[in-house]
Amino acid sequence: MMRKTRDYDAELRALSDKAKSIKAKKVEQLGLLVTGTGADALDLDTLAGALLAAVESADAEEREAWRSRGAAFFQGRGRKAGRRSGGNGEGGNPTGAGEA
Repeated sequence: MMRKTRDYDAELRALSDKAKSIKAKKVEQLGLLVTGTGADALDLDTLAGALLAAVESADAEEREAWRSRGAAFFQGRGRKAGRRSGGNGEGGNPTGAGEA
């Protein structure tokens, strides 16, 4: 019996397409996060500076406070802050985490 040969080029194309799709979805989710939190009201330099500070922060206590605040936002307790700052105010889960 002969084995069916694999089309490696087709498999690589499919994986490449899937990777592009995942990257596009991530970019969309980050945009939704920025608008959902109202951060789109900040100028780009301020937003970039705040994100860089978060990435560079080694203060575990500060990062935990940010994590807790973010979790509260996604659980709907941050809705009023999002509405006040011009976000969509939906709270919920703009990143789509937990979706299939």
